[in-house]
Amino acid sequence: MNGLGGLNRSPQGVVVGLVQLQLPVVATPAELAAQTDRIVATVAKARANMGTMDLVVFPEYALHGLSMNTDPAIMCRMDGPEVAAFRRACVDNRIWGCFSIMEYNPHGNPYNVGLIIDDRGDVKLYYRKMHPWVPVEPWEPGDGGIPVIDGPNGCRLGLIICHDGMFPEMARECAYKGAEIMLRTAGYTAPMREAWRFTNQANSFCNLMVTANVCMSGSDGTFDSMGEGMMVNFDGTVIAHGTSGRPDEIITAEVRPDLVREARAVWGAENNIYQLGHRGFSAVKGGAGDCPYTYMTDLAAGRYRVPWEDSVQVTDGTSCGLPAPTRRYGQAAPNRDGDAARQDAAE
Repeated sequence: MNGLGGLNRSPQGVVVGLVQLQLPVVATPAELAAQTDRIVATVAKARANMGTMDLVVFPEYALHGLSMNTDPAIMCRMDGPEVAAFRRACVDNRIWGCFSIMEYNPHGNPYNVGLIIDDRGDVKLYYRKMHPWVPVEPWEPGDGGIPVIDGPNGCRLGLIICHDGMFPEMARECAYKGAEIMLRTAGYTAPMREAWRFTNQANSFCNLMVTANVCMSGSDGTFDSMGEGMMVNFDGTVIAHGTSGRPDEIITAEVRPDLVREARAVWGAENNIYQLGHRGFSAVKGGAGDCPYTYMTDLAAGRYRVPWEDSVQVTDGTSCGLPAPTRRYGQAAPNRDGDAARQDAAE
């Protein structure tokens, strides 16, 4: 399947490159512009590195680094120069790209956004991180669900970001919407290495889905990111793995969405994504299609509460130096550029 990392590509294959990008320090508009140029140059490097590559994937925080700086001066906008540069890089190099930006939000904290851009420069997927890594990350929780798109060479492609992958529901949602390949971009550091590995494999196996996962790499003088570019097949086996953590190394492999489709159609044992909604089909026709899971029904009803709720000690970001929020989810921040106040008045 791997075809020597994608060098020998099959007609049905999708060749993916995972960039273990050197962790940057970005605190000023000038540094943001320089890092944008560096990412653009790496897109060209990926194309030169492997002419068969369909999709180059950059980690979360590739543009902004791990400072968690929410300064509006270095936040991105979809019509801004950073996204325009990424779109042009995909066109110039005839390649699909997955990119990470922190997006300015006039109605609250910035969004942690993942983009997939096709080889014609069109933004095909826009995703706001659903599960910021609390208590560390200050980003607004995503409000747009998990999109799945038609990707290169006819694959169905989804994207989640870092901590999202620790929630099995996120990968399940991607698969339920038809994703055959799920990207997981991350800024994780070394303490997360083992959890990163086994969740990537579980996300693949439990959903009969290829996962392509990559972190930042190297040190910014404070944090040490781990690289760990990791391609996992739909049966949970690792196809390619950047275990050295070498900064700027591109981990490549060919994956086969057609074999994902075959497994989902013909597997009996361990076709878990199908069997979740068809419990015990050997005993009852079509299986049981109910929802016997209390946490699902409680979450849907807005009453999710764990039995130890009252003993949970970390419920905001103050332990990481962030101010305690006062705004409820869905409420606009007052008077930010005046936009939020105007929106509230309109509503």
